[in-house]
Amino acid sequence: MYLGSHVSFDSKEQLLKSVKDAISYNANTFMFYTGAPQNTNRCIIDDNKIKLAYNLMKENGIDLNKVICHAPYIINLANDLDPSKYDFSINFLKQEVNRVNKMGVKYLVLHPGSSVGIERSKALLNISNAINMVLSDNCDVMILLETMAGKGTECGINLDEIKTIIDNIKLKDKIGVCLDTCHLNDSGIDISMFDYYLDEFDKVIGIDKIKCIHINDSKNSISSHKDRHENIGFGTIGFTNLINVIYNKRLESVPKILETPFVGENKEFPPYKFEIEMIKNKEFDNNLIEKIIKYYK
Repeated sequence: MYLGSHVSFDSKEQLLKSVKDAISYNANTFMFYTGAPQNTNRCIIDDNKIKLAYNLMKENGIDLNKVICHAPYIINLANDLDPSKYDFSINFLKQEVNRVNKMGVKYLVLHPGSSVGIERSKALLNISNAINMVLSDNCDVMILLETMAGKGTECGINLDEIKTIIDNIKLKDKIGVCLDTCHLNDSGIDISMFDYYLDEFDKVIGIDKIKCIHINDSKNSISSHKDRHENIGFGTIGFTNLINVIYNKRLESVPKILETPFVGENKEFPPYKFEIEMIKNKEFDNNLIEKIIKYYK
């Protein structure tokens, strides 16, 4: 099983910092952003830091082929009402793909975008067209479309929309899907019936396209379309349902990434070390939050 979490990536240590965080959580994979997801500030990738990160990964049994990067939220490929903003999103995604490729990371998760005032069918086509301009044969990065909760005018909220985007992408071997359990729940998918969802996914898209799963509980009820993550077992999805997703035999080789909230009065303590341990033990700990706070204090 490949189990990890979102980790830090700073301008000083870069990918090396990400690897150190993952090791501290007892993870064997991880996901990072190459900079703050809300802005365009990016540092120059340091080749030496990449080499140091590779060595540390090798020493600790972390497979580079299972590492995930996430594209920034500011990219919106769905809306082209303002051509300059649409071009910015395309060009910035190109830069991110190049940065990820330089680090040897294979997967880049992408929020498809929001239609914001244009016809939905046009928005889905915009996403495909933009990705076609970004992907190339001489780049090893695969873009993973993330399943979305349906907040506002988000695109990619069901299998039909994901399929429509993929159908219009030329280099289909360079496009995949990232499932998010909180987003699925909030979009209307009953996670207790996850195997039925996988059956449908396989019919519509093909289960081989699933390359990453974000493991999150949800603060909201099914079909709420709100997208608010909760710590494992403390939300409406529940521990047992999430364990069944994580240990699903059909997704055994797919990296599972925790994006659950930090805890504490000021939300300053990462839960990942303890959530990973709880998942490995397959036993829910109702006192998990208190243990995390006590550990870091």
